Amino acid sequence: MMQYPEIMIRPMREELTRLGVEELKTAEEVDKVVGESKGTLMVVVNSICGCAAGKARPGVALALEHNPRPDKITTVFAGGDIEATERARSYFTGYQPSSPSIALLKDGKLVYMLERYQIEGKFPQQIAQELTRAFDEHCVN
Repeated sequence: MMQYPEIMIRPMREELTRLGVEELKTAEEVDKVVGESKGTLMVVVNSICGCAAGKARPGVALALEHNPRPDKITTVFAGGDIEATERARSYFTGYQPSSPSIALLKDGKLVYMLERYQIEGKFPQQIAQELTRAFDEHCVN
């Protein structure tokens, strides 16, 4: 996996962190958050690609206006935080690596996955709608 210079990806990171999304930059941070998570945890695998910029990140922002929403929301950056991304993906059993992607875990177990191929052809509003359906099913007010 290619690693991008921080100066290139910082603005893309900030699109999520300014929404209160916690950034996980190491494998240890991922293990700690997943291991200690009670309730629902959303993990956004962010990336430098156009579908992350024009679809996934804006879709996440729209979805986070919804209630219910996950108890904790985190992100890893593919191509920026390689070990953290690989560790996060290790929790997404049954799915191939995909960037961007969005996972929802409940008590540390994967319950929902939105992969790149499900993001590419959609508008941000459609992605938000998919996510809010998952929130309604798996999250508690």
